[in-house]
Amino acid sequence: MLALSLFTSIGILSALLSQVAAQTFTSCNPLNQTNCPTDVALGTNHTFDFVQSSAGSTWNTTAGNIVYGNNGAEFTIAKRGDAPTIQTKFFIFFGEVEVWMKAATGKGVVSSIVLESDDLDEVDWEFTGTNTTHGETNYYGKGNTTAEATRSKWYPVNPQGGFHNYTTRWTNKSITWFIDGASVRELLYNDAEGGKSFPQTPMNVRLGVWAAGDKANNNWTVAWAGGETDYNNGPYTMYVKSARITDYSKGKEYKYGDQTGTWQSIRVVPYVSLSPTFFAVSLFLQSRPLYHYHLLTIPPEAIRPYNTLSPPHRPKPPPNAGQVCL
Repeated sequence: MLALSLFTSIGILSALLSQVAAQTFTSCNPLNQTNCPTDVALGTNHTFDFVQSSAGSTWNTTAGNIVYGNNGAEFTIAKRGDAPTIQTKFFIFFGEVEVWMKAATGKGVVSSIVLESDDLDEVDWEFTGTNTTHGETNYYGKGNTTAEATRSKWYPVNPQGGFHNYTTRWTNKSITWFIDGASVRELLYNDAEGGKSFPQTPMNVRLGVWAAGDKANNNWTVAWAGGETDYNNGPYTMYVKSARITDYSKGKEYKYGDQTGTWQSIRVVPYVSLSPTFFAVSLFLQSRPLYHYHLLTIPPEAIRPYNTLSPPHRPKPPPNAGQVCL
């Protein structure tokens, strides 16, 4: 019995450790290794309607199980160790991510939208289950978590009260967070330690929920999440109706040119065609680059027009952008 109890405890601890890893990990850090694979690019814009269909072949379920229903994708914590998470198989190199989400309730339960790069650049939205008046925005550069108190900012919203539009607009000059179409925060490149801590390398998108209030976590994490999670009061479910993702670069692949981790060092391999069919095939058929494209264009037409999923609460498209020399 003791051996079984110990085995069970180890299993639960392993699951809890994987909760955070599911959302903030890298399988190969190009700042430390030279043989990391290239990142498959989105290279266009696309709306993923989780009410109509599942995440499909362009997302990986990295932890737990996702159920799809009338409210879209359902991410549920039903027991200790649950942390359902999905992650795109593609990356964007500057762009816009718009998610229609209803956060989970529950003490210590955290619903999140994460943009994460191979070298641990990160941009976050986080919503704790008992905070019904505010949501948190955050960012990290190269996995540096120091001065977190000054990086994280909270803004008024009732995350559990209904669906809201959470949009992140990311360029080489700034990051802007929007709630229901209204800008709530802007981070300029130079304000992130002169750019040193500014997220600037290709990122994928991760959606998930986890129990930061689990008793195995440190006291600071549990307190930040609103207290210890009571699994007996669950289940706790986060809902995502849709995600609209725009890649400002028109690449096929993104490759780190060196180990500086700057946006200027990223090599952009172009598409031969940007048709939807070619995009779908390119996610699976990745050829090696024959040459590199050294001019990143951020065209206004990359921003998808309003659709029926989000008519009144979408931020206005950015003004006409020029070209960024890489």
